[in-house]
Amino acid sequence: MDFVLGVDLGTSAVKVLLVNRNGEVCDEVSKSYPLIQEQAGYSEQDPEQWVEKTIEAIKQITEKIDDATSIKGMSFSGQMHGLVLLDKDRNLLRHSILWNDTRTTTECREIEERVGKEKLHSLTKNPTLEGFTLPKILWVKKHEPETYEKADIFMLPKDYLRYRLTGKVHTEYSDAAGTLLLDVAKKVWSEEVCHKAELPVDLCPPLVASHEKVGQLLPEIAQRTGLREDVPVFAGGADNACGAIGAGILQDGKTLCSIGTSGVVLSYEKDDDRDYSGNVHYFNHGDESAFYIMGVTLAAGYSLSWFKETFAPNQDFESFVKGIEVSPVGAKGLLFTPYLVGERTPYADANIRSSFIGAHDGHQLNDFCRAIIEGITFSLNESIEILRESGKEIQSIVSIGGGAKSKEWLQIQADIFNAKVIKLTSEQGPGLGAAMLAAFGIGWFSSLQECANQFVKVKEEYHPEPERVVTYQELFQLYRKVYGQTRELNEALAKFR
Repeated sequence: MDFVLGVDLGTSAVKVLLVNRNGEVCDEVSKSYPLIQEQAGYSEQDPEQWVEKTIEAIKQITEKIDDATSIKGMSFSGQMHGLVLLDKDRNLLRHSILWNDTRTTTECREIEERVGKEKLHSLTKNPTLEGFTLPKILWVKKHEPETYEKADIFMLPKDYLRYRLTGKVHTEYSDAAGTLLLDVAKKVWSEEVCHKAELPVDLCPPLVASHEKVGQLLPEIAQRTGLREDVPVFAGGADNACGAIGAGILQDGKTLCSIGTSGVVLSYEKDDDRDYSGNVHYFNHGDESAFYIMGVTLAAGYSLSWFKETFAPNQDFESFVKGIEVSPVGAKGLLFTPYLVGERTPYADANIRSSFIGAHDGHQLNDFCRAIIEGITFSLNESIEILRESGKEIQSIVSIGGGAKSKEWLQIQADIFNAKVIKLTSEQGPGLGAAMLAAFGIGWFSSLQECANQFVKVKEEYHPEPERVVTYQELFQLYRKVYGQTRELNEALAKFR
């Protein structure tokens, strides 16, 4: 049996999947690495940790199969927006600044002044947000001028990992779209944005399509991983683009809900001139002929893990989440907003913070857990409502990630989204999408859609329950009021953090 590898470079760990021609995940290995958070709002990682942990994970897989030459290709998925800076000799200049770093509010406003909000949106299709790459580059230029002066090229996280394995420098359209430097419709770096931001265009890496072969393994990497040197390496895609591929979001009308550290609502889009007024992200898909619309909740699964580790550290996660089944819809009148690290869609506010509203002496741990899960889902529903209000018809949603591991949470999604929610046989998401790009790249399939027909299978469906839908619609209207009524309070509290 022949295989491909899908490498998913996440925020907390790298996961490597071994996938056969039938789309079956035959092995998976995950290796974690730490965040570096020197102060509030800062979030960095050591890119060399990505490299070492990926090599360890691949080696662990190859040691367990009879013939490593049966691995015919590999590709990558990766966390978006992170800044990696290299000098002219391709040496790493500093730690990577990650997508969830919020230090760049001043730089965001400077970009808007230099480029203009309307011009920036017309070119990049996205608003100026702290998490994106361009503000990070300008922050380094301002605060670490000696580092910036040495910078010859910037890279995104998965592209740096791939560079270290192959020696080849590229990025691809789906990840480049999250930098605020790409002309999304034309799929070229925007010279106008670079000029107005006072950055050289050649700081940007060469662009390729997600399924393109970009090289093969360096001899020393092949030796360390147990792979052959000539295994083809394909560009891959941003984690959300690969998550869409891995969930079969490859046709108009298909929508994805992915709940990991952050949460994402993503819908396939063929039209490159539909206007969402910057309320949602608009990125290039891993399918090079398409785009995807995306809303983001910054602290989705992170809200749940933070609460558990803080208030129930000795309880295992599965039983902790299962406890929501004994709490009623609405968690006995308790609302939670998942703004632990700010919010992205629809508010784009780095200063807002979370609230529990309505806590009383009858609430127990299970109610707080349910309120958090409902709050995360309400936040994701704000993105779904934006899509619906813009004319998108959303009748079914594929759910992947942590939100697809609990039957009750899947039902909560169906009720709050008021749509059929689909759980897949495989919940690998981005890692599977990366493997599918490799499978398509080496010619196992004539298209990504043909690959999805083989790899993506439905396991269960959850349908909205009318009485719960009505209750959640009422609660959702209350939820939407919390941001506006706590914003001023959070701004005042910021100096005490």
